[in-house]
Amino acid sequence: MDNKRYLDKVIGSLVRGTKIDYENDVVYLHYLSHFPSFPLPLPFSFVRPPFLVSSYCKNKFGLTHEEMDYVWEEYRNIMLDK
Repeated sequence: MDNKRYLDKVIGSLVRGTKIDYENDVVYLHYLSHFPSFPLPLPFSFVRPPFLVSSYCKNKFGLTHEEMDYVWEEYRNIMLDK
């Protein structure tokens, strides 16, 4: 992980593309545009990223497995704080 600044920008992009519906206890990942209503149940506490999220990040941002682990951990922690 040579470029933490880039990874932080990826995390910011993921956070901006996420909507939390507290009333229905689901998280919508709007950055997966081909799945406009891709809900994840709350609490948002996955150990590993769902396949579609991991695939999206690898294809869109060119992340390695190690970078994806870092991005997912930071992203998940931000979402848990919300």
